[in-house]
Amino acid sequence: MKKLLIALIALVSISVSANAQTTPARVRQHDKVERKREAMRHHRHRKMRKHHRHHRMAELNLSQSQKDQAKLYREDYKKQLQALNKNENITVKQMRDKKMALRKDQAAKMESLLTPEQKNKREQLKAEDKAKAQQHYAARMDKMKTKLNLTDQQVAQMKTQRETMMAKLKAIKEDNKLDRTAKKEKLMALKSQMKEEHKKVFTPEQLQKMQEMKKARGEKKDAK
Repeated sequence: MKKLLIALIALVSISVSANAQTTPARVRQHDKVERKREAMRHHRHRKMRKHHRHHRMAELNLSQSQKDQAKLYREDYKKQLQALNKNENITVKQMRDKKMALRKDQAAKMESLLTPEQKNKREQLKAEDKAKAQQHYAARMDKMKTKLNLTDQQVAQMKTQRETMMAKLKAIKEDNKLDRTAKKEKLMALKSQMKEEHKKVFTPEQLQKMQEMKKARGEKKDAK
C-alpha cells in the first residue's frame, strides 16, 4: 500500500512538472502567433495606405511636368534616406530627428507641386473619405449591436468613446513638440487606455462572444 501511494505521488509530481514546463511554452507560442498576426496587419495597413495615396494622386490629374518633378523629389528623398541609414556616426535620436526633417521637407515639396484647384480637390476627396468611414462605422455598429445584443445605452457609450479617442488621436498627431518615438508611445498608451475603457461597456458574456468572433476571424484569415 505504501509503495502504491509513493508511486501515485511520483506520478502526480511528474504530471504537474510537465504542465509547468509546457504551459510557458504554450504561452510563448501564443505570443509568437499574436506578434505575427499584428505584423501582418501592420504590413497590410501600410500597403493599403500606400495604394490609397497613389490612387488619390491619380485623381488629382497631375500634369506630366508635375509627375516628372514628383518622381525627382521621390528619388532624391530615397537617396537621402539611404545615405542617412548608412551613417553610423549619429545617435538613434539624431537619426529619428533627421528622418522626420526629411519627411517634412518631402511633404512640403510635394505640396508645392499642387495648384489651388488640385488642393481643393484633395480636400474634397478627404471629406468624401471621412463620410465613407462614418458610414462604414455605422454599419459595423449595427452589425455588432445585432450579434452581441447591445442596448442603445451601450451603443451610445461606444460612440462617445470613439469621439473622445479620435480627438485625442488628432491632438497627438498634430503636436509638433513630440518626435516620432514620443508620438508612437503616446498613441500606444492611448490605444491601451481606450481598449480598457471599451471593455467596461460590455457584459462578461458579450466580451466572451467578442473573443470568439475575433478568434474565428483570425482563423479565417490564416486559412487564406
